[in-house]
Amino acid sequence: MKAYGSVAVCALVWGTTWYAITFQLGETHAAISVILRFGLAALGLAAVAKLMKNKLSLTRAQHLAAAGQGLFAFAVSYYFVYAAEEKIASAVVAIMFAALAFVNLILFRLLSRQKASAGAWIGAILGVVGVAVLSAGEITGAGLGDHAVTGVVFAFVAVLASAMGNWFAWRGQQAGAQVLPATAWAMGYGTAFLTLYALVTGISWHVDWSVAYVGSLLYLAVIGSVLTFGLYFTLARNYGYALASYISALTPPIAMLVSIVFEGARFGLPAFAGLVLVLAGQMFMSRAPRKSAA
Repeated sequence: MKAYGSVAVCALVWGTTWYAITFQLGETHAAISVILRFGLAALGLAAVAKLMKNKLSLTRAQHLAAAGQGLFAFAVSYYFVYAAEEKIASAVVAIMFAALAFVNLILFRLLSRQKASAGAWIGAILGVVGVAVLSAGEITGAGLGDHAVTGVVFAFVAVLASAMGNWFAWRGQQAGAQVLPATAWAMGYGTAFLTLYALVTGISWHVDWSVAYVGSLLYLAVIGSVLTFGLYFTLARNYGYALASYISALTPPIAMLVSIVFEGARFGLPAFAGLVLVLAGQMFMSRAPRKSAA
């Protein structure tokens, strides 16, 4: 039941963060917003780890894994998520992340020779198909002009980077790193990499200090990062990264519900059919034998 609870919390929170990110766009450069978010989250997660009496020090191998995780999962992935949402609707980006569980299975198979059960593959594919059906109208309505195509490419890069981040997180697990300290260090490394990028490229450090920006930043840093990533990587270690990343297939329906409430969006019968497929995929993923970390 703990696994279902973690999946539910992460899906509910991340289902709202796609919308919260839209309040970060505009005056402040995407890279700076990500730096602020994960800089705050790294400090917060380190504080939580300390309160839980976890050792914050890591070995060399654990630091290397955390650096890789930070580079891909927090720097590259989220930078491209924010950049994508500047060009296409947040719901479309959320939809594309439904493929993360499927990409994880392929990546872990290629890099670590890990085999996943048939149930895991079926669940991941159902998740991708279900969300595609659920959101077909949204994708069609987005209008794939040059601007939108760039956004789709950015979102795809974010998905690939997130999967690589998961693989490095698994490498940290293999090296014996504890979840909270390793994730805090990974967020710190991701922040450092993006800070270096911002300094080298001359990105403006202007920050929008409006209530909407600061409020969404705190929500994304504390609830959308400290709480959920702690749960996510704990779930991944205990039940596999494919099941954990399937949260990305559950968040789009929630993101769309948020759009209905706050943006007046409307969905028809295909949405319900897609939701059924997504939930069916979740059952396959959760009941699949755990042959490997993937």
